Amino acid sequence: MIIDGKQIAKTIREEIKRCIQPQAIRKPGLAFLIIGNDPGSRTYVQMKKKACEDVGFYSETLEFNENVKENELLEEIKRLSLDKTIDGILVQQPLPKHISPINIIMAVPPEKDVDGFHPINIGKMLLGIPGGFHSCTPLGIMTLLEKSNIDVSGKHAVILGRSNIVGKPLAALLMQKSKHANATVTIAHSGTKNLKELTKTADILIAAIGKTEFVTADMVKKGAVVIDVGINRTENNTLVGDVDFANVFPIASHITKVPGGIGPMTIAMLLSNTLLSYQRCTGQ
Repeated sequence: MIIDGKQIAKTIREEIKRCIQPQAIRKPGLAFLIIGNDPGSRTYVQMKKKACEDVGFYSETLEFNENVKENELLEEIKRLSLDKTIDGILVQQPLPKHISPINIIMAVPPEKDVDGFHPINIGKMLLGIPGGFHSCTPLGIMTLLEKSNIDVSGKHAVILGRSNIVGKPLAALLMQKSKHANATVTIAHSGTKNLKELTKTADILIAAIGKTEFVTADMVKKGAVVIDVGINRTENNTLVGDVDFANVFPIASHITKVPGGIGPMTIAMLLSNTLLSYQRCTGQ
């Protein structure tokens, strides 16, 4: 069965749209900072801006050239931090090499960190403390599983990839002692031995490794749930995931497609986090 992330995300966006009161003093506001001319980054920001427009959010984009000084970015983030019309601040990755990702992440106040990257928000997530923001892609995966009525409690989840954006926070969410969680989690990475044997033990297999069609049919247990987080562009300029979809589909009980799976969910969670920040700020 194919899990339609696009349709689930559409439903969530419609729910978000209904939460915005027509008589509200202002709309939820989201600011994007983009540095340089990376085509992928520009495409992602355009998609996010379009999503803001669709649900009735206010958004603004601040563009900087590749050689912008870090202090200039930090000053702009500080200004946005004090702007009462802005509920979320998103600095599009990747950053130029002379810009410290840590310094940028730390500059965004936790209450406007709708990406869920600030150490305070990560700490709250790890400790299971409410009131923070969860990273959008891991939160999107958890929401996708819940909306698809896939019970993860007691299941063995194997995550391919240990990034700070997906692998690590997703592991923390899956293993939480809470409703729609309680999984047993293994993270695999480039140093993992006997990878095929490990992935074949997974009830839920999440591929976030960034390698085109890396997960093949002989790596998947029959009846497993397969979540493909990868987005890779082929020589033919088509988008494919980290999973060999055509050959894994007959084996999996549930599987996501690329595109149309986790990507729309990530954007939906960005909107959801921004709405939450707006509601906390305005009391609406």
